[in-house]
Amino acid sequence: MVKIVDHDKRKIEIAEATWRVILRDGLPGATVRSIAAEAGISLGALRHYFSAQEELLSFAMNLVKERAEARIRNGMEVTLPPKEKALRLLLELLPVDAEKMAEMEVWFAFTFHRTHAQRPSGTDPDGILRLVRWVLDTMDLQENLLRPGINKELEAERLYALIDGLALHALLEPDRLRPERMIEVLSAHLDGLCRP
Repeated sequence: MVKIVDHDKRKIEIAEATWRVILRDGLPGATVRSIAAEAGISLGALRHYFSAQEELLSFAMNLVKERAEARIRNGMEVTLPPKEKALRLLLELLPVDAEKMAEMEVWFAFTFHRTHAQRPSGTDPDGILRLVRWVLDTMDLQENLLRPGINKELEAERLYALIDGLALHALLEPDRLRPERMIEVLSAHLDGLCRP
């Protein structure tokens, strides 16, 4: 009997194995051989799905982004008070649970790798700035929550920097910057943007 393989599922399993190797051994340890071993497949089978290491790493990086984007899309569908919804969407970008912490570690490893390899990333490669602008526009134009006269472009940059900073510090100092503290800081920042 012929075994039917779901190739898309198999590629995702290999990408997840790539994440595990990166979390355990760092990006330099994410060789094609170590990833194949982690995925429980032969080197030849891995090469059937990904002809080059860079192709595999790009797929694994994009999978992190796709999963975050899917959570954000789902969050946009939820009916919540506007400020609560904004907080929930922005928290999808922060490592407030084990799954997001692992994704964030992998994302930063990929980001530093791409920067070091001097590959042009374009503008806003992770979509965070675009989401931040959307959240602020929604809070302002649809809900009239923001303080009058606020400079939304400046505030978008500040909020973007805050999210990146919280994420990085949560990775570097997880005992100090716990999820509850990140939620508190982000919530206080949003409160400061809103009308009293």
